[in-house]
Amino acid sequence: MQPLPARQPSGRSRSAARGGELPGAARCRRKFLRQFPHGFRDEDFLEWERDYKVEAHRRWLEALPEPVMANLLEGHASGEIARRAVQVEQRTRHSMLFSFEKMALRDAVQSPAGARIFAAGLYDFLHGDLPPEQRFETWVETVESLPRRQTRVLTWPMVTVWGFLAQPRTHFFVKPNVMRRAAEAYGYELGYESRPNWDTYASVLDLAAIVRRDLKDLRPRDMIDIQSFLWVQGSDEYA
Repeated sequence: MQPLPARQPSGRSRSAARGGELPGAARCRRKFLRQFPHGFRDEDFLEWERDYKVEAHRRWLEALPEPVMANLLEGHASGEIARRAVQVEQRTRHSMLFSFEKMALRDAVQSPAGARIFAAGLYDFLHGDLPPEQRFETWVETVESLPRRQTRVLTWPMVTVWGFLAQPRTHFFVKPNVMRRAAEAYGYELGYESRPNWDTYASVLDLAAIVRRDLKDLRPRDMIDIQSFLWVQGSDEYA
């Protein structure tokens, strides 16, 4: 497979990259600071949005660091990789996957073949040597190829939650409806497509980089902070 071409940002994101502010940036900042006056160090922010995601990442590092994943794959223990990954997500205080997604994944990895597809694909996505866009598209194809009973496995949360849990400095967790509302509130043209794909994911990462730049003075630490900021903009919880 040939590497995919790099995504070209939209007109609005190009203007933002040159230093211009997107039309909703100031309004979104005000909304966030009304909710959390001390920004990303606010006690309520830590309790409601950040700490449980950080804890989930720590559990991932304990359960499936790269050397452990590699050893389990070499030892033909794909089922153990799948079991540990599912367990990390299930133990989060606020579930990151919908119940139908959990059931679909459970069904998909019950068989040895499904577990092998999931475990090997996840390792290549997180730790492979290919360019990011190719690793993402290959991971999407992997998830799409998982055995399916009734409920579909290929969703944005299913594709993006594992990278966010494992590498929250790099990857972003996408809940599509919230993400679309947040991008609209910020004045960013997301270019969303319902089927997970690199162009849309690269657009999400582009928006995350713009937000991180705009909030530099609030000292965001990682994608957990940026994802939480955009969650405040798009979630009904903060309407």
